[in-house]
Amino acid sequence: MNMCELRCRAVLPGVAVGVAVIAIGVRLALDSARLTALFAIGLLLGVTLYHGSFSFAGACRRLIVHGEYRAIRAQLIMLAVASVAFAPLLAAGEFGGRALTGAFAPVGVSMVLGALLFGLGMQLAGGCGSGTLYTVGGGSPRMLFVLAAFCGGGFWASLHLSAWQSLPEWAPVVLGQRYGWGWAAALQAALLGAVAWAMRRGADPPSAARFNVWCGPWPLLLAALVLAACNVATLMLAGHPWSITWGFTLWGAKVSQALGWNPDTSAFWSQPFQRGALDGAVLADVTSLMDIGILLGAAMAAMLAGRFSPDWRIPPRSLCAALLGGLAMGYGARLSYGCNIGAFFSGVASTSLHGWLWIVAAMAGSWIGVRLRPRFGLVN
Repeated sequence: MNMCELRCRAVLPGVAVGVAVIAIGVRLALDSARLTALFAIGLLLGVTLYHGSFSFAGACRRLIVHGEYRAIRAQLIMLAVASVAFAPLLAAGEFGGRALTGAFAPVGVSMVLGALLFGLGMQLAGGCGSGTLYTVGGGSPRMLFVLAAFCGGGFWASLHLSAWQSLPEWAPVVLGQRYGWGWAAALQAALLGAVAWAMRRGADPPSAARFNVWCGPWPLLLAALVLAACNVATLMLAGHPWSITWGFTLWGAKVSQALGWNPDTSAFWSQPFQRGALDGAVLADVTSLMDIGILLGAAMAAMLAGRFSPDWRIPPRSLCAALLGGLAMGYGARLSYGCNIGAFFSGVASTSLHGWLWIVAAMAGSWIGVRLRPRFGLVN
């Protein structure tokens, strides 16, 4: 292969991503400024997640195996900032004439089991909901298999959801609604801040790598603050906080429908919102649109950093773990009303009790998953 061909192979992925970003942006701009802005937020999320290496799965694993607090501490600060910023918006109940709702969900048996399954799955997969997107965008072929299994698991769970929800379940408990948004957010942020402060001595020192806004790496704290700001912006523009896994479930359903599945046979997919999303365009669904933005944003970040280099050599045991982990995350996320973003980050920021219970169950699942990883040749 000559030098010209090598340069072509290096440039073509970047050109393809650039064309995709411009095409989607132009298409959205013709229809809706709001959707265009949400797509831009998705791009920024992808860049931030990639350059900050902001992984919930990795943070949990490093805490369990090595007792490392640095990434967990950044997440606590992110949650505290988002909680304070969400409170006045959710108290007002609207922004710019658009109704706002938090990430509120019931607490029940299926939710806890789903979060446990998700935590186990993200350790086998090597990525969480957001981690799967930014690593796929960053050029990981293995995580493509995780994403495909994630979509399949979410769709599979949607077909069984009514049976799972027949198990004991209690109405959402929202601290802001019970005790006032100001008091609830301030108390929650103070608690999160106090724990983050207590962790400062147990945290590993930050990397000595030089910060570069275009090529990375980004400091964890900067990434945490940008993610919090993006979630607040999503709440204002979409009417609900940032979420991820609904998009995966929808993609799985669209593929299944194309293969001959009839949505009329499913109680879940016969409901108005779900059926409307299934019949509509992918770019018209906010979660799907932002997920695509994250993929493309991470791809742009990887290419700017010169680290976009897919390696298709995947050991069989690692591939098996990827597929099992993706299925477990997809199924678990559907049962637990979201993943580390929709259920945990957005749930806690909305002062919903289910967000706190979700992370407890997910950490228990992660503990199991960490101990299963060596059986698949994965290093902790």
